[in-house]
Amino acid sequence: MIGAFYENSLKGESVDIEYADGRARPLSAERWLRHIEGDEHILPRCGGPTLDVGSGPGRLTVALTRTGVPVLGIDISPLAVELTRRAGGLALRRCVFEPLPGTGRWAEALLADGNIGIGGDPGALLRRLRKLLRPGGTVIAELSPPGSPSEVHTVRLRHAGHASGWFTWATVSIDDIDLLAARSGFPVAERWKAAGRWFVSLT
Repeated sequence: MIGAFYENSLKGESVDIEYADGRARPLSAERWLRHIEGDEHILPRCGGPTLDVGSGPGRLTVALTRTGVPVLGIDISPLAVELTRRAGGLALRRCVFEPLPGTGRWAEALLADGNIGIGGDPGALLRRLRKLLRPGGTVIAELSPPGSPSEVHTVRLRHAGHASGWFTWATVSIDDIDLLAARSGFPVAERWKAAGRWFVSLT
């Protein structure tokens, strides 16, 4: 059901993220259908086979494909995968914690748009990506800005009077990435800010 609500948002329908403490905000997934300022500071860092984790409708997957970089997008939404393929990208309907092609051979893994929060356990996600990457491979992640908290949220999606089940999602501040990276087996190679967005590469 979570995926169905996400797909409603991709179609431009009004979907809210509701937090267990009562807060709510719009999901607005349709913004991921097109270039977002700052993307141009991610794409050139992907030179080898790239795994786009939580690729959504595939804007980064498709952009990399057009530059000639081998890239696979993975997402749990059938509509997101269909949109990626329709735009010329390669995508699979798959969870990052399921068996994936190319295990141990990916050069880069992308966690754009806050996807380091997938599953509500950033440490487990980074350790999973270590197994998917080849030796010396890099995770490129988009994080929350300095001064923001690193938290695990219990949330659900709400649309047209209906709600999904509760699930967990994490946010990670750029302030806290050093400790998380060290615990997950990655030193922090580089941090940067572009177009109001904060990024880190872990190698």
